[in-house]
Amino acid sequence: MKIPKGFRFSGVAAGLKPQRRDVALVVSDVPAAAAGLFTVNKAAAAPVADARDRVPAEGMRAVLVNSGNANALTGPRGLEDVATLRGAVADALGVQKRAVLTASTGVIGVRMPAQKILDAIPSLVEQLGARADFAAEAIMTTDTRPKMAAREVVVGGKAATVACIAKGSGMLAPQLATMICVVVTDVSVTPKVLQEVLGRAVKCTFEMLTVDGDMSTNDSLVALANGLAGNARISEPGPDQEVLETAITDLFREMTRAMASDGEGASKLLEVVVTGAPTDASARDVARSIANSPLVKAALFGADPNWGRVLATVGARAGTRGWLIDPFKARVLLQGVAVFSGGAPTEFDREALKARMREPAIDLRVELADGDVTATAWGCDLSYDYVKINADYASQIVQKPDGGVAREDHVANYSPAFKRALLAEALKYIAAFSGQVAVIKYGGAAMVKESLKEAFAEDVALLKSVGLKPVVVHGGAQEVTRTMERLGERSEFVDGLRITDATSLPVVEMVLTGKVNQELVALLNARNASAVGLSGKDGQLLRARKIVHESGRDLGHVGEVVEVNKDFLKMLLKSGYVPVISPIGSGEDGRGLSVNADDVAAAVAAALGAKKLIYLTDVPGILESAPDGGMVRQISGPDLEKRVEAGAITGGMKHKARAILRALAGGVERVHVLDGRVPHTVIAELFTDRGVGTLIYK
Repeated sequence: MKIPKGFRFSGVAAGLKPQRRDVALVVSDVPAAAAGLFTVNKAAAAPVADARDRVPAEGMRAVLVNSGNANALTGPRGLEDVATLRGAVADALGVQKRAVLTASTGVIGVRMPAQKILDAIPSLVEQLGARADFAAEAIMTTDTRPKMAAREVVVGGKAATVACIAKGSGMLAPQLATMICVVVTDVSVTPKVLQEVLGRAVKCTFEMLTVDGDMSTNDSLVALANGLAGNARISEPGPDQEVLETAITDLFREMTRAMASDGEGASKLLEVVVTGAPTDASARDVARSIANSPLVKAALFGADPNWGRVLATVGARAGTRGWLIDPFKARVLLQGVAVFSGGAPTEFDREALKARMREPAIDLRVELADGDVTATAWGCDLSYDYVKINADYASQIVQKPDGGVAREDHVANYSPAFKRALLAEALKYIAAFSGQVAVIKYGGAAMVKESLKEAFAEDVALLKSVGLKPVVVHGGAQEVTRTMERLGERSEFVDGLRITDATSLPVVEMVLTGKVNQELVALLNARNASAVGLSGKDGQLLRARKIVHESGRDLGHVGEVVEVNKDFLKMLLKSGYVPVISPIGSGEDGRGLSVNADDVAAAVAAALGAKKLIYLTDVPGILESAPDGGMVRQISGPDLEKRVEAGAITGGMKHKARAILRALAGGVERVHVLDGRVPHTVIAELFTDRGVGTLIYK
């Protein structure tokens, strides 16, 4: 993320949370104009009560944000703690106390362990720099990933940047929405105009966001503008103000979508578009009510095209609020498929639509016939995990005598009957697979979202504990691309293969073998999986040769596997280790070659005679070629080959299909393509009759 001139960030672990960074500091090197918006909750937290009367204002220098403790409903001591922290930050930075704002998020009703933050302030100041990612991580609560973004603009002929970090996952209600967001820009603008811009920007973004309809005590949106871009100061409406407002609104829209897709327990992002409403108020109210309906949200979780719940919500809002809206004249579309029109249900392929509703983003459109106003709202589905997270939230976090916290987790499952039935079913499969090798290609969203990474690690550890012999081959394309972008390098792909020149090869190796592999091994070994991280160059595990794309395009240092050192792998498996393989092959000259992880998984599975090969992807499975086609549950190798040759399978799935065909030809009995965005999908496929994804058999 590009940082505006004159801003620095840091984030450290102060011990407010059991692990991970939990305190962030954002500093402007020069006095900045400040503006802010805060929760309207009458039970507002102490940092909100302190900050909301002090902005908009000139001369702000810093924002201190902590997670793990909301400092809400803590009595007079809460405000005392805020004052103490503001003073300590001011002293450490050599600025006035009034130039420091604070924000907090976390458990309500527990006094802030202020001393822990005081002890961390020297480290926060010492580590100030361009690490917005550290700050974004430090403000997370139940978020599964950091949220940050930036926009570059030209204002008054001067290049400038607007950036923000944010958090938000639960207690999200469409009235500002529950979140912490810190916006920084080097644009020169008055506090009054900045405040007005924020107010308008949230109307169509954060105020149209809902996860659960509950309003936090701690909503805080703070913006600092230090003017170092050098533009003429924006003090009234005009083209420059419009450019700034457009950039901030666009940033907020990105953050809104990120929060909705990362809602507590969410597996799907929901975007609701309501058109044809009689007034702006009615359009906004209906859109938000649909996104907030527990019945609609539960149907989305189950991939159920239950449009009746949508129109019931429309009718309810029209009736209770007196909106001049006739639901019978509406047209409803799910994923672009009309399900209600002309006052009656429409004919549609229910199974095909259900398959589309398993996708990670759901588009719901309600076309009213009562006016010309449009509104968009964002939300997510309602899953089992939402209940688990919030049933156990306060009891998970218990305060220790030193003011720190520890975690307990006693809500482990949903019903004893469910446990018994699932255990009986699983035991049959455990016996059948004991001692067998299963190769798992790990990639996509499962490698990015923290909750999915942890679920995958648990799955692999469980597989090993019941006698299966897992081998993990991982990708890491997204992490490589992000690293390349930070280094100012552009990534180019041909049919899913990254063009890897002499400059980018060391970066690819560093990220895949030095970062992704080590992090995955650490996750597995935290669960006693006895994982061993390997590059394909180790022990000549993967001997490779350079390839040229079928179009004749030179891909650089990209290769294909010609031989797998199966004896090396068998030795590790016999000794009880879980090999975790980075897809870097050893070329003829001993130098590295980047190899597609799908190909590596297929080659390893064939060499080991694996009983199963599993691909974790970002789609439910192999999909039918028709626009509204459903998922293919089972398909033979020859039929898959025919689809590839006919052009029915394209893009990244085409390359994966070819790898699958090679694995089958090499002796692998069954290959599974699974949705890696669903927690514990590996366990569900291997150990239950509730098969998921697509099965490809010989």
